[in-house]
Amino acid sequence: MRSAEWYAGDDRNVYIHRAWMRRGLPADALTGKRPQIAIANTASDLTPCNSHLDEVAEHVKRGIWEAGGVPHNLPVVSLGETQVRPTAMLWRNMAAMATEELLRANPIDGVVLLGGCDKTIPSLLMAAASVDLPAVVVPGGPMLNGTFRGVPLGCGTDVWRLSEEVRAGTLSEQAFLDSESSMIRSRGHCNTMGTASTMALLAEALGVTIPGTAGIPAPDSRLLVRAHDAGRLIVGMVGRDLRPSQVMTSGSFRNAIVTLAAVGGSTNAVVHLLAIAGRLGVPLKLEDFDDIGAGVPLLVDLLPAGRHLMEDLHRAGGLAAVLREVADLLDPDVITVTGRPFVEHLADAQIWDHEVIRSRDAPLQPHAGIAVLRGNLAPAGAIIKPSAASAHLLQHRGRALVFDSIEDFHARVDDPDLDVDADTVLILRGCGPKGYPGMPEVSNMPLPAKLLQQGVRDMVRVCDGRMSGTAYGTVVLHVAPEAAAGGPLARVRTGDWVTLDVPGRSLHVDADLDSREPSPAFLDALARPRRGWERLYVETVLGADTGADLDFLIGASGDKVSRESH
Repeated sequence: MRSAEWYAGDDRNVYIHRAWMRRGLPADALTGKRPQIAIANTASDLTPCNSHLDEVAEHVKRGIWEAGGVPHNLPVVSLGETQVRPTAMLWRNMAAMATEELLRANPIDGVVLLGGCDKTIPSLLMAAASVDLPAVVVPGGPMLNGTFRGVPLGCGTDVWRLSEEVRAGTLSEQAFLDSESSMIRSRGHCNTMGTASTMALLAEALGVTIPGTAGIPAPDSRLLVRAHDAGRLIVGMVGRDLRPSQVMTSGSFRNAIVTLAAVGGSTNAVVHLLAIAGRLGVPLKLEDFDDIGAGVPLLVDLLPAGRHLMEDLHRAGGLAAVLREVADLLDPDVITVTGRPFVEHLADAQIWDHEVIRSRDAPLQPHAGIAVLRGNLAPAGAIIKPSAASAHLLQHRGRALVFDSIEDFHARVDDPDLDVDADTVLILRGCGPKGYPGMPEVSNMPLPAKLLQQGVRDMVRVCDGRMSGTAYGTVVLHVAPEAAAGGPLARVRTGDWVTLDVPGRSLHVDADLDSREPSPAFLDALARPRRGWERLYVETVLGADTGADLDFLIGASGDKVSRESH
């Protein structure tokens, strides 16, 4: 046992380690022979989607005790997507780094990772990949369906939709506010195919959850059963020395990309999977999302790309039923935390509701996945989610209307004299990892009010930031290099002609961008942090095309600690 380095023996330092930990533990708990299991717990009242994870942790503990291990609750950095400013993405890498260091520094042999809200599962997996101790994920699960005036509400997605209807004058502000109490019906994360749901499902596709766990609604007692099972499983994983680097291989990431396309998952998964792969040394590239995912059919009819919600996906057969339809596209050799091949867990899956999960021969869309675009506006790449876009805009040419910051956008977008029409391409810059800082979810810009009032509901939008996984529209995002890093987006001008060609995978501006200087207004709007995490982040963060990790965190450092503490 790794923990025996702390607890086995009779010297003074071992005495200190054991004595301070006894506090009611059984006499044999600290002999160095029983696995010490951390429960990396992102429960927080300020991360409302994860506020129930303390209860989940208690069931994990029961399973660990039952299997002969010793559980230890380990609160780690928690990030509430709806709460923290300027954006939760600013702290994903900090959360990963802090969790990694805590796992390495403490006398533990394995870890159960409890996450839910968007950045918590990615940060936990980045940490687990870097320290490479046996690890299993228990996702917190989606909330139950809420309804308003008899119609199901999609968490996040309907916020964007209803707020636009208010601005268009087709919904009263009071009706919009009345829907607020109906949207969040229970504990759990967003019930649409947003980033939280996507990353939970991708964790299962990567093999790091017990198969069948991802997607169980947060209030469902079966989630607590799976938490108990995970506690038992991690003790066995320690005994077999089954580590994340053995589970999350190149084939596992292939399976995750196929899954991302088949479920119509969030574009945020791109930066998270790239970052996790970077910690493992898996050679994942931006183009892999297109090469692997472009031909995969969209099989899940869920908001924002469809109609239903996560509770419906679970009752319709869950992820296993989806992936059985595309099993031939999956790597047959990769394993899960159970030690068995991932594809074995799909054998008995069935679709119970063909309105929610489509069969391979009757997909929602024949070709889904993430499209990777390149051109003189995005030489290092940009992405778009065709399944959430308007078909008539996937090939489009229009004049640019440029905004130098999110404040500039909000100040001008509803000006009745704004020179804009339905063909205009809205461009927002300064929203990348360095520029904001932290790469916020602002790329799905609200449409100008005067166009909404004319019935326009989608436009081509281009940004170096991200958008919520619950959002929709013809949005080109993650443009790299970002404007703040010297990317050509900083030199586009209002009136330039922009051509988007998703089938041709290109994004081009009819201008000699190299001959221009960045806009002075844009340079003035850039964030310039002076201290603390923001300064470290801006000075070391990499581009979206590689996962937006910090340059000194790429790769793994293992679990070894070279020196004693006393």
